Amino acid sequence: MQPHQRLYFMQFAFAITMGGMLTRLPDLQVKFGLTEGQLGLMLITMSLGVLCGITFLGRTVERLGARTGSFIAIFGASALYALVPWMPSALWVAPVLFCAGLLAGALEILINVEADRHEALLGRRIMSRVHGMWSFGFFVTALVAAGLRQAEVSVAIHLAIALVVVVVSGVFILSKVENAPARVEDHGGQTHAFAFPTIGLLPLCLLGAAPLFVEGAGVDWSAIYMRDVFSVEPFIGGLSVTLFSLAIAIGRLSMDRVIDRFGPQAVGRTLLLVATLGVVMVASAPHPLLALLGFMLAGIGCSSVYPLAISAAARRTDRPSAVNVAALSQMTFVVFFAGPPLLGFLAEHFGIRTSYWVIVPVLAVALLLTGALAPEKRV
Repeated sequence: MQPHQRLYFMQFAFAITMGGMLTRLPDLQVKFGLTEGQLGLMLITMSLGVLCGITFLGRTVERLGARTGSFIAIFGASALYALVPWMPSALWVAPVLFCAGLLAGALEILINVEADRHEALLGRRIMSRVHGMWSFGFFVTALVAAGLRQAEVSVAIHLAIALVVVVVSGVFILSKVENAPARVEDHGGQTHAFAFPTIGLLPLCLLGAAPLFVEGAGVDWSAIYMRDVFSVEPFIGGLSVTLFSLAIAIGRLSMDRVIDRFGPQAVGRTLLLVATLGVVMVASAPHPLLALLGFMLAGIGCSSVYPLAISAAARRTDRPSAVNVAALSQMTFVVFFAGPPLLGFLAEHFGIRTSYWVIVPVLAVALLLTGALAPEKRV
């Protein structure tokens, strides 16, 4: 396995456990007796953990290195997600999710910085493919979860199996991870303990946040949407997450060459238009098949805009790449994790269709900012 391919495994493995927990949210909602709004509040604790991890752990991640950092983040977070169904109530789940979010934030910094450095070594893009492996892992676990839910296998058993798979495979693959050398032209200053967006970075932050808003809505609420709107069987409801994740994976795994040919601005604008069409189809679908098609289009549309924003942020020379990546990640992943709780509040009070309509103007704003992706030179 080549060094950069171990980054693919990190994303895939983490998606297996985190995705396992998120795809079983309908079951966890029933287990803890939560409304949509209360489920959203429970998920906010993970959002806060991710925010704290991305904001404060950049220097810690750099000090630990890729191997130790990946062991701690992936194995630690996977164990915490496996503990969720064993908690006696949602109040006990909250601190577990917060700690898992801390580790998820640290891993996000580690993987994005390493991917950018490997791009410099290889002389070609891999960022979209790295994030594609997260989506592919989520597709696999969503497909498995749909079958397990239909077979009435408990969430606890599902997540325990996922943890064992990740730990056993990770021991062999992560033990040979090595730090990639920093880019020659990278900022030579000390990495700051805190990571906040600068004015120059803000358009990329907003641009990267919009597709993750779509992704969070698709991952967290699509199965519940299919259940509440169309009263479908658990397997059909689970297909919404499965197809959505598959579409994101296909988009990300195949998009690097497209970006090299047509440029990031044109690709980003096209993808956001496709995402908008998909979300509108979901929000207005009169039949479950149209809703599933909408989820697939939304998945393709939101696939590679975030990796494009990450690559642009990592190439800036005003600060160390780890700081710029952390600053962008903190805003975008807060949207990824905090957006679904907001949608849950809207779903409880105004209907779950309304929560999807709210995403459309967010995508419209992102379309206006695609010019931030145009410069390929380091600034």
